[in-house]
Amino acid sequence: MLETTKTENKIAFGLAEISELTSVSVGMLRKEIRNGRLPVKRCGRRVLILKEDFMNYLNGENNEAK
Repeated sequence: MLETTKTENKIAFGLAEISELTSVSVGMLRKEIRNGRLPVKRCGRRVLILKEDFMNYLNGENNEAK
């Protein structure tokens, strides 16, 4: 999970970071975002995933798209 010292203090991650930490492909992450299962924040063109949102997603506490 996201428990290494380097990631403990971060509150948001880019798709490549999440992919590297979890071995889930960027394509799969984009699919989950598109289907509304993984919430994101956008900062310009950059897509950020809040640590809390990703942990909820991993624990199955995500909201389905309406």
